[in-house]
Amino acid sequence: MNAEDHVWELATKKLAGEASEEELRELDFLLIENPELKTSLMLIFNWWQDEQPNTDANSYLLFEQILKKIKPEEEVATDNAPRLQPPNPKYIEIKRAVGNTHFLINAGMVKNYLKIAIRQLRKQKMYTAIKIGGFAFSIAACLLIALYIRDELSFDKNYPDANRVYRIVSAYDDGTVHGKGVDWPAVMAKTVKNDYPEIEKAGRLMPNSLFWGAGSNELKHADGVENTHEDGFAYADQSLLEILKVPMVYGDLAHALTEPQTMVISKSKADKYFPGQNPVGKVMYLNNNKSRPYKIGAVMQDFPKTTHLQYNFLLTLAGVKFWNGEQETWDANNYSTYVLLKPGVNINNLNKKMTNGIIKNYYIPDMLKNGDKNASKILSVFKMELQNIQDINLYSYGIDDGMSHGDIRFVWLFGAVAGFILLIACINFINLSTAKSANRAKEVGLRKVVGSQRSGLIQQFLTESLLYSLFSFVLGLILATLLLPYFNVLASKSLTMPWQQWWLLPVVVVSAGIVGLVAGIYPAFYLSGFKPIDVLKGKLATGSKGSFLRNGLVVFQFTTSIILIISTVVIYSQMQYILNKKVGFEKDQVLMIQGTNTLEDSQVKTFKSELQKLSSVKSVSISDFLPVSGTKRNGNEFHNEGKEKLEAGTGAQFWDVDEDYIKTFGMKLIAGRNFNPDMKTDSQAVIINQSMAQKLGLKNPIGKRITNYGPPKPIIGVVQDFNFESMRSGITPLAMHLSNSSSIVSVKIKGTNVKNTIAQITAVWKSFSPNQSIRYSFMDEQFANMYADVQRMGRIFTTFAMLAIIIACLGLFALAAFMAEQRSKEIGIRKVLGATISNITTLLSFDFIKLVFVAIVIASPIAWWAMTKWLQDFSYRINISWWMFALAGATSIVIAMLTVSYQSIKAALMNPVKSLKAE
Repeated sequence: MNAEDHVWELATKKLAGEASEEELRELDFLLIENPELKTSLMLIFNWWQDEQPNTDANSYLLFEQILKKIKPEEEVATDNAPRLQPPNPKYIEIKRAVGNTHFLINAGMVKNYLKIAIRQLRKQKMYTAIKIGGFAFSIAACLLIALYIRDELSFDKNYPDANRVYRIVSAYDDGTVHGKGVDWPAVMAKTVKNDYPEIEKAGRLMPNSLFWGAGSNELKHADGVENTHEDGFAYADQSLLEILKVPMVYGDLAHALTEPQTMVISKSKADKYFPGQNPVGKVMYLNNNKSRPYKIGAVMQDFPKTTHLQYNFLLTLAGVKFWNGEQETWDANNYSTYVLLKPGVNINNLNKKMTNGIIKNYYIPDMLKNGDKNASKILSVFKMELQNIQDINLYSYGIDDGMSHGDIRFVWLFGAVAGFILLIACINFINLSTAKSANRAKEVGLRKVVGSQRSGLIQQFLTESLLYSLFSFVLGLILATLLLPYFNVLASKSLTMPWQQWWLLPVVVVSAGIVGLVAGIYPAFYLSGFKPIDVLKGKLATGSKGSFLRNGLVVFQFTTSIILIISTVVIYSQMQYILNKKVGFEKDQVLMIQGTNTLEDSQVKTFKSELQKLSSVKSVSISDFLPVSGTKRNGNEFHNEGKEKLEAGTGAQFWDVDEDYIKTFGMKLIAGRNFNPDMKTDSQAVIINQSMAQKLGLKNPIGKRITNYGPPKPIIGVVQDFNFESMRSGITPLAMHLSNSSSIVSVKIKGTNVKNTIAQITAVWKSFSPNQSIRYSFMDEQFANMYADVQRMGRIFTTFAMLAIIIACLGLFALAAFMAEQRSKEIGIRKVLGATISNITTLLSFDFIKLVFVAIVIASPIAWWAMTKWLQDFSYRINISWWMFALAGATSIVIAMLTVSYQSIKAALMNPVKSLKAE
């Protein structure tokens, strides 16, 4: 390599920041020996470092000198001169030297790219912080949502034969009434197992708290003294354990529930009640009932959190008969039925086969026997469907199964939100990279002059983007870990970061690479496309201030943010409407005392009497049929007396209440009278709601008699309709009768000193049950829990709306700063000519505010459509009003104004001398 080529190589290293001290001294020595090179290289160094005030002139002079150096004289002659001479040998040598620079073939090219990238990060601290910060927050949000989605998609995958395990679902649709459910007669499991060879096994689950033992109980082992409240009881067949292949810790799976009066408990409960012991064979009592002892047949592994079956106690169905004929009748539906199919079964064919066979062979004959006129049309409105166990969590929307589960629509929704938030951060990166194009133009021009190819420049810019992405992912992981506890509360989950999983690091690295490439690909091609002649002549000094693409991306960011804000406002308004709407009963100041069924029936009534003596208590009622979730329900079919075989029955709830029920809950009797326990005939009487009277076609119902499965019941009163289920559905028929159902005692208290009242109630309870702690909750809290999913959705939308607007505003802040910098000379001139601070602030802010207005116009119809679809889930819902859009729009404009105004005012206050001194 000759001396001149070596000078170019050392100069290139110096520009890249890779030259050692020895190489820098060597370069100085060579420049002294080659003064003709020193002038050109000094201009290059000064231009690169941007130290000369008259950059444009020097750039042009440098361009002319380099142009003369790398082209033969014949090539720079006039256009009319002949160009027939062969290339100058010196040109070929210089071209080769220039073309073989470090940017193309040096073995340390990647190292050089990283050094330059890090230098850019350090040089532009604010823009770096905004790029990485916005990326990191969006990545943290995406990671949290990804954990949520992964958890939702993993439900019920733990069963060995999950792909062959199904539950039977009923679907009814007669054009006016439609719905799906999972409750079947007790005989259904045995019937489908015997009639259909495609079914290998069938088993039942019965979690209905209407029946003693299911739901929740006060529990103690035989040697214990104090009762402990436990949830998660259900009746189950031995065959259900075999279908699910539930792993056992103690005992034998094959005989866990085969004997009457046995139960299986979870490992965690075994450790709680029998620490360090094998409890198989031990006896436990439910609700102090020593006449029905339960022997532990086995101890099972706890059901994982990712299953729809969340039970700690499974009571055997062997030998169980809740009433005479209950195990043989087709008229009572209380059991969920699960089946294990043989391999290769066609589900659609089996659905049709079961529908036709079960209805024709069992339901129709039973209906004809009972004189039901609907028997002829039941086959056209009713069908049976098999639902795979893996689909239960996410695909049970519209199925009445009494369980809490997810919704695939929410999974898609949250996935889309995560994608939009990440896209907003990528847009920030693209916007800031292209906006700062003028600052990188010199670098691009010089590199092209000294031989860099466009491919090398693209690699350099993509390296920077990947480095931003990698830093952001590292910071995003840290943020996600710190925010995970808050997110768990937000989403009602127990998620953990999968640090121990082998796939975490590869997924993060690959994701960082993909995000870095997606965000950096456009800026890389855009910046590398500058022509050196335009750059060196200063034609790009002003940057790209009016980019249509950049404005479009800003509009997209704010459109997404405004949609989320509008959605949050609508969800919050709907939630407030539900919680504050008059529901037909008084839910405030009602204390619900649970577990009172451990007392004898006579003791419960005495307990009620003692509570009524307290001066702070208004009224007391004994009933566990309450208008909030988590309490008993009992569906029955009613007819007008004498028309049982002439007209279709009316489905209604049939509740056990006492004489103080209506008074305690502030319900309104609109006809007739309340129950009177001193009148023996009232034990057979009923009070119905308005919907019941309407469904039965009773205009004057008082004195009329209705039937269900017993003797006719006279109607003595009509109560005004009240919401006893979620407002997603309307008010359904209800009949109440005088009876004892004593697991809950409700106390209407005065709103004076609630803490003191609770203390008094607790003292009364202790006098009746010293070995059992009092458990209570407030009815308004239970009512609010019915809409926990709506509240959760509102909180999530609020959080992500805030995050989206913050990330969008970070980008807007940086763009405003850049625009103020680019227009500093214009601002200086305007100030000299008399412009005020408000004039300049308005000038710089107006362009951005226009974009927000455009975003509002685009976002409003999209948000209206989405929220209208969401509100259709509620029978009682708000009307979407104009003020919701105005509020979201005003919020966005104010936030954007505050974001932009800081930079605008800062630019307006700048001394014009500083911006004009170079002129």
